[in-house]
Amino acid sequence: QLQLVESGGGLVQPGGSLRLSCAASGFTLDNYAVGWFRQAPGKEREGVSCIRTKGGKTYYADSVKGRFTISRDTATNTMYLQMNSLKPEDTAVYYCGALLGNYDVNGCPDAMDYWGKGILVTVSS
Repeated sequence: QLQLVESGGGLVQPGGSLRLSCAASGFTLDNYAVGWFRQAPGKEREGVSCIRTKGGKTYYADSVKGRFTISRDTATNTMYLQMNSLKPEDTAVYYCGALLGNYDVNGCPDAMDYWGKGILVTVSS
């Protein structure tokens, strides 16, 4: 079964950190562009950070630059999003996604072939 499963979300105080994980099964992330997206209440889903299919180039939305770090682990077939200095405006449901093919654009794809179910991150005191 082809799927992505997120973990690591939860409640954190402003200024805190969380690491989201997204484990892939049934396919190899190496052949895909991968990324993290989020959707806050009342807002559209936005691309937070993505990695191109080849070369490892990364993209970060302006709102998270310098605070979030995306990575992909070939050995465990898992992608991660390290989130530091979290702010209340980072509160959202976070989704991981994967797009098959040679995606080589500075930005996140408009659509993905596979999506995780989403995981809630709440930043609040």
